[in-house]
Amino acid sequence: MENRQLAAIFRRIADLLEIQGEVIYKVLAYRKAADSLETLPVEARRYWQEGRLREIPGIGQAIEEKIDEILRTGRLGFLERLESEVPPTLIEWLRVPGLGPKRAGTIWRNLGITTLEELEKAAREGRLRNLPGFGEKTEANILAGLEALQRNRGRIPLGQALPLAERILQVLRAVPGVERAEMAGSLRRMRSTIGDLDLLVASRQPQPVMEAFVRLEGVQRVLAQGETKSSVEFFDGVRAQLWVHPRERFGTAWQYATGSKDHNVRLRERALARGLSLSEHALTRLEDGQEILCAEEEEVYAALGLPWIPPELREDRGEIEAAASGRLPKLIEIAEIQANLHAHTTWSDGRLSVLELARAAQRRGLKVLAITDHSAGLGVAGGLRPEQHQELRREIEAAQRAVGDSLLLLHGAEVEIRADGTLDYPDELLAELDVVIASLHSGLNQPRERVTERLLMAIRNPHVDMIAHPTGRLFPDRPGADLDMEAVLQAAAEHHVALEINAHPSRLDLDDVYARAAAERGVLLSINTDAHREEDFDTLRYGVAVARRAWLTASQVINTWPPQRLLAWLKEHRHP
Repeated sequence: MENRQLAAIFRRIADLLEIQGEVIYKVLAYRKAADSLETLPVEARRYWQEGRLREIPGIGQAIEEKIDEILRTGRLGFLERLESEVPPTLIEWLRVPGLGPKRAGTIWRNLGITTLEELEKAAREGRLRNLPGFGEKTEANILAGLEALQRNRGRIPLGQALPLAERILQVLRAVPGVERAEMAGSLRRMRSTIGDLDLLVASRQPQPVMEAFVRLEGVQRVLAQGETKSSVEFFDGVRAQLWVHPRERFGTAWQYATGSKDHNVRLRERALARGLSLSEHALTRLEDGQEILCAEEEEVYAALGLPWIPPELREDRGEIEAAASGRLPKLIEIAEIQANLHAHTTWSDGRLSVLELARAAQRRGLKVLAITDHSAGLGVAGGLRPEQHQELRREIEAAQRAVGDSLLLLHGAEVEIRADGTLDYPDELLAELDVVIASLHSGLNQPRERVTERLLMAIRNPHVDMIAHPTGRLFPDRPGADLDMEAVLQAAAEHHVALEINAHPSRLDLDDVYARAAAERGVLLSINTDAHREEDFDTLRYGVAVARRAWLTASQVINTWPPQRLLAWLKEHRHP
């Protein structure tokens, strides 16, 4: 049982208790334990074996006993009792935006309904608005959330899928006879959400590989097991499938399994035009049936007269034509990122002090870090009042002296865009900051014209350097504001305001389609982690993946610029 799975169990307990109407401190205790387990740098099993579970923050006697029961027996009687008392279908309700456990419990107890279909029917009939703590707006939000859930049903965020796939591959690569093990499908193409995990192994001994796969820790059900293909479902509902191919056929198999379907159709058309047939097993000459085996993907593309195409581009968006004419871009790489321009400390909702956050940035080789704590308008984040910025600047200056010249610290702010489009800080304060980020966190359900105008007003403000996570979406449940993106991109280009690709896997906003459209209009992009704790710096790879899917090069992303060039741009942007 991995930490991720233990955390899922305790979150499930917290949800069930809250649905039942349990006192909030008990619910929060289980959520705190789940958070601690999920961020633990080593497996909780080691603490358990050494009798040190109480050393984990949030783990007291009651939760220690439950972890012990889970790790000894693979079961938890307390959870089984809760699941017998609360209809299990209510857990699925919690994926509906705007419908937390407390509201789900209210609906269940008052209306006696238990399925998503019944919930939607009740909302459409206007039976939710009169419940305690509800209203017409709540009812409308639940309906919108149900529609969003239907669109994303069966898909999981990239940030959940990628770490799981990497752990599986680590196990498979250790199986004797495995020559290579890789991810494929939409996961390898780094789409924001993933269906099943597609994995490929090169080996001449498939049976031991399949045995290791179906016996992976956390597997709840084996859906299929064959000689060369198997599929499983994990405790949290994620499904994975594995194919095993001989090493000499691995290139064509990997290319085929990576997709996308439309990209592969175009490749097969190109193969036919050259007298070849392309399948997952091999290229075949149509004239004599002779197979051309490809151990590497590069050989597949070369046989079709093309350079290797990075998987992030394989969506049939012009990549084959660009490859054929030598116009494929040199995509941005993680190693080229020098600056993180969006990060939070304990001055708002971050977990680290300015100096602690700076040290974490140093450890990751960054050259520039902007401290951009929230403004006070975002109440849930405990943001700064204007008069607090003088004290924050002194702390930043002290941290700068402590870290030395290897890291440049900037004094910035993430300023809330109010419901009327004005910013949360006066222009006099904004002019004093090194970098100003404006963002939407509330009012995302406003009509398109209104929410777009709010963003446009922020872009037109001469002190705003960047718009953070422009749509405000959150995976998997919140779709974000319905913006007129054409107007937003045009304004950003006109006013030389950068748009952020927020690297946090719950956001990935801008998405790749609009990021590419922005770059084509000359808009600068910025990839930031929105770090609230040290581990958040490691989400950078997700933001870079979005940028690569958007065909971006390093020069189009201001985080790759040397510090002096970045400072010069900020100065010029403020004083053109």
